[in-house]
Amino acid sequence: MGKKNLKRKLKDDKENVETINENEVPLPAKRLSDEPSAKKTKWINRQRVLVFASRGINHRDRHLMEDIKTLMPHHRTEAKMERQKNLSVVTEICESKNCNKAILFEGRRKRDLYMWFANVPHGPSAKFLVENVYTMGELKLTGNCLKGSRPLLSFDENFSIHPHFALLKELLTQIFGVPNYHPKSQPFFDHIFTFSILDNRIWFRNFQILTEDGGLAEIGPRFVLNPVKIFSSSFGGETLWDNPFYISPAKFRQTISKKAGYKYMNRVEQKATQQANKPEVSYALNPLDEIFKGDAMKKAEEINKTEKEKKKVKSVAVGKTVRTKKSKTIIKKKKGKS
Repeated sequence: MGKKNLKRKLKDDKENVETINENEVPLPAKRLSDEPSAKKTKWINRQRVLVFASRGINHRDRHLMEDIKTLMPHHRTEAKMERQKNLSVVTEICESKNCNKAILFEGRRKRDLYMWFANVPHGPSAKFLVENVYTMGELKLTGNCLKGSRPLLSFDENFSIHPHFALLKELLTQIFGVPNYHPKSQPFFDHIFTFSILDNRIWFRNFQILTEDGGLAEIGPRFVLNPVKIFSSSFGGETLWDNPFYISPAKFRQTISKKAGYKYMNRVEQKATQQANKPEVSYALNPLDEIFKGDAMKKAEEINKTEKEKKKVKSVAVGKTVRTKKSKTIIKKKKGKS
């Protein structure tokens, strides 16, 4: 009895499969080039970015790091790295965290912030000085986007002119581009990351897409990346490119203080030269040079008044001298009689 039931079940299954195959439409043998390829729902691009910092960063730099983490759903975190450790340790940390890329925030003197972008473990890596930092909390802009949504990356035309900027473009696309079908990402685009080159620096802005026509609203954060060096391997190796226009912030502050000191020294030297070259006797002016300036009658009256006043002063002085002479003679006569 059992064998008969099994045979019946096998026959029923074969009939069901034949009916399903008859209902299905067979696919064409060839696919045209204009037709879009079938979407794959698998998470193929497994990019993971390790975002962490070394000890000694500022509070503003820490908030900037948190803003970047919110914008990148494919990031992974790590505790602060000690200053004493070498940067080559970062590759080992990335391997332990199963990360392909790394962003390291390195602080100096609690003033200056350096940012490392690296492809682990083979390289290349780039070092940037971060300038003009404005976090989301400082800006308080009206724009907003959903957390975990994928961004569109917009690059300036100047990235394709120079080879070092082309290399940085590829590195930035691999780091900031959120992989498709990432578990923590949303399946749509609602904001844009713009990278533009101005004054040999890379300016980063984040905009929300308001309408399909292209209406944008800035979200934040804002920062400027001043490239310092590009290395062949991750966090070290041979220097592929060195920025000739780069000036360290400590040297820049030193030049400003020197300029202020030079201003004071120039002022003191100018005063000393002015006093040394100043003549002892100034040019003697003739009072009769201004007689014919203005109304002649008024000038004549003024001159008569001044002459009369001088005569009065002289007469008073002569009378005083005569009196003093008489008093002296009288005193002499009295002494002779006595």
